[in-house]
Amino acid sequence: MSDVTILHPLVRRLTAPNASAYTHTGTQTYLVGRGEVAVVDPGPADAGHAAAILAATAGERIVAIVCTHTHRDHSPAAVSLKAATGARIVGCAALVPAAGADGGVDAAYDLDYAPDRVLADGEAVSGAGWTLRAVATPGHTSNHLCYALPEADGLFSGDHVMGWSTSIVSPPDGDMGAYMASLERLVGRDEAVFWPGHGDPVDRPQRLVRGMLGHRRQREGQILRRLAAGPAGVEALVATMYAGLAEALHGAAARSVLAHLIDLERRGLVMREGAAWASTN
Repeated sequence: MSDVTILHPLVRRLTAPNASAYTHTGTQTYLVGRGEVAVVDPGPADAGHAAAILAATAGERIVAIVCTHTHRDHSPAAVSLKAATGARIVGCAALVPAAGADGGVDAAYDLDYAPDRVLADGEAVSGAGWTLRAVATPGHTSNHLCYALPEADGLFSGDHVMGWSTSIVSPPDGDMGAYMASLERLVGRDEAVFWPGHGDPVDRPQRLVRGMLGHRRQREGQILRRLAAGPAGVEALVATMYAGLAEALHGAAARSVLAHLIDLERRGLVMREGAAWASTN
């Protein structure tokens, strides 16, 4: 059963037993409040993890089950928690993958997710002593929300900003232009800490987000320089840009490179030439 870590008087954390190359030590579930509790990102469909959430809140009342997005490591446990507690599922909208989407490594959607209430940007759910206010951050997925907790000067950043790695942006639902715009939005916020879906709490989060923006712009520059030398396919770009990367992670890298290419194409900087891509300059 997952151990409970107290991060703030209003915030407790449990980690689901789903560690992998893409989830780090596992998906992190947060319990917000005391007495009246919100569960942020209940996690995968794992009976043991759901039982750990119920055990950690014994004697309390779960009043809201709040999801940042609907990848299968974040939202499926909402169904069993709702059945056990009667709490409403609140937060991001349901997501239907685009027709014909090949999905890729980061497109494991929870198609059974059915929220009782969808929060628009700026809307909130609250309980005794806490407020979770939605911050729309599309990009990693089109339905991704972060949640500010003003009583603790913190923000639950889901998979948009993580404490161990940059996010995979996997088309067609993942969108690099939207992802970058959402990062810019978070740079302008003033929370003292981000609590991510994977990895440690992020202190001085604006510094990390600025670094993430710089990293993505660097990747964009690498693509444009490589294509200036001649057309190339995604696999060739990955080989050039990610030298030394473990082969098991090449699929994830290819999805993000494709996301960059689609964004650059929209901006008129690259174009498709069959299976390859070329500079327009």
